[in-house]
Amino acid sequence: MLLLGTALNAGGILIGGIVGLLRKRPMKEKTQLALKSLIGVATVVIGLGTCWIGLSGNGVGGFFKFLLIAILSMMAGRITGRLVRLQRGLNKLGQFAGGKVGDAASGKKLPWSDGFLACAILFCLPPLGVFGAVLDGVAGRWQPLAVKAAMDALATMAFVRTFGWSAIAAVLPATAFLGSITLGSHFLTGHILNASMINALQATAGLLVFCVALIVLEFRKVELADYLPSLLWAPLLAWVWK
Repeated sequence: MLLLGTALNAGGILIGGIVGLLRKRPMKEKTQLALKSLIGVATVVIGLGTCWIGLSGNGVGGFFKFLLIAILSMMAGRITGRLVRLQRGLNKLGQFAGGKVGDAASGKKLPWSDGFLACAILFCLPPLGVFGAVLDGVAGRWQPLAVKAAMDALATMAFVRTFGWSAIAAVLPATAFLGSITLGSHFLTGHILNASMINALQATAGLLVFCVALIVLEFRKVELADYLPSLLWAPLLAWVWK
């Protein structure tokens, strides 16, 4: 079902916001850590599973071919991302949004629009959203966005305590952002991308989703934003390597 991942992500924000407004006490730290661990494990399974789908079904030669394409795509993507300073740009947006959250948490009165903008940025900022939206549009793999939905639900539970309803309203730009990427990717699948290019894209995106788990589980810090161009390099390299 097209846009299922986007719908799940929107549902996660709405449910998290409503629960956050209704709960009188914040979630216990032990519960948060347990949920974080579950999300991390789910991300590992989904990432590796997505990568396997892209690699398998093409014979032994095809397996190593698409694995090499995925690795080369990530290398080229990181170089491209660093050249255009993607991570630095997203870090600045994150610092801006984080500053608004800190101001509101300290008791400073902010206009409704500040909370809305800060939460919209924080919902759209994570590269997992782009990975998931592309996979949803190209292959109907909604699972990465389901993971993001769980993350956003927990975040919104905290945001509503600071910003109120403006945090929940931020679901609108987040849904528009992810939905646009999904629809655009689906259009390319029907008109430009062939089976080989889709396999390469799935394998690469799966590895990137797996890298998200390394961050969630705090195994390693990965500058994922710099790897976003990998999603462009993967189908290109698959097209060249016919």
